[in-house]
Amino acid sequence: MMCGLATAGLLCGATSLFAADDAKAFAGRWALTLPGGGAGWLGVEPQADGSLKGSILWGGGSVVPVSETKVENCALLVIRKSTEKNDGKELQKVETITAKLDGDKLALSSRTVNSEGKEVGKSEFAGKKIADLPPKPDLSKVKFGKPVALMNGKDMAGWKVMNEKAPNCWSVADGVLSNRVIGPDGKSRHGTNIRTEAEFEDFNLKTEVRLPPGGNSGIYLRGIYEVQMAESFGKPLDPHHMGALYSRITPSVNAEKPANEWQTVDITLVDRHLTVILNGKTIIDNQPVLGCTGGAMTSDEFHAGPIYLQGDHTNVDYRNMVLTPAVK
Repeated sequence: MMCGLATAGLLCGATSLFAADDAKAFAGRWALTLPGGGAGWLGVEPQADGSLKGSILWGGGSVVPVSETKVENCALLVIRKSTEKNDGKELQKVETITAKLDGDKLALSSRTVNSEGKEVGKSEFAGKKIADLPPKPDLSKVKFGKPVALMNGKDMAGWKVMNEKAPNCWSVADGVLSNRVIGPDGKSRHGTNIRTEAEFEDFNLKTEVRLPPGGNSGIYLRGIYEVQMAESFGKPLDPHHMGALYSRITPSVNAEKPANEWQTVDITLVDRHLTVILNGKTIIDNQPVLGCTGGAMTSDEFHAGPIYLQGDHTNVDYRNMVLTPAVK
């Protein structure tokens, strides 16, 4: 018996048994549709001592732990704390996200107060339980169809910008798709990302990429999962470095090349499991993907989506991009 059931609603929290059931009901991974329609994610993990551990993705950035996760009065409470400076003073903000369960869906509300107790933010949004991951696929048995060249080497046919209000810094010359963020005035521009017009489900994607010193881009699979493209040669393993599933899966080995060298990237996404081969070395080996990454177009992982390339950070070059769809 748990608070998600109408018959148990009046009894929620009446006994430790009900409280334990309530915690189990909220455990798992939740796809969030944030205020304004952005993509988010919430993970709730039961601990051995009966407590809950929470982590969250709020639009962009990384998956991060929250300060506290607990169940009270039939609702899940997720508490996030942050500190910011204002006129030389450090001010703490406390955001309390309240989630109420309705079957496999969550109705969420957020209220943020500052260190003076003043409300500085309030919103409502929604969540949906993410279905359990299927077993790890046997990639040797996956059938693939006809390869699709995503670049013709001459123009940007088959691609479109994702933000018409931002500068379009992309162009094609000599078989290379390039993003150049420095404008005519010599200043760096916050350019647009681009995406394929076509959409795909499971596939293998091969391409080559070249990054300048400090370069930062990304390849989004189905518009949901970012495989990081970053100049990180000689740096320690990190879930934000070259070839990582951004903030989620750390490469097992370093395989980057120095800045300004062409690098080969071979990505396979099947049944929400990811393989990345960088410069001939397997750095992510058929690992489960637990949810969307920062900057995702949607948190819904169960429909086809485009390949999208991040162009709002630095210069980057791509060439020879070929996608081969899995056949089911």
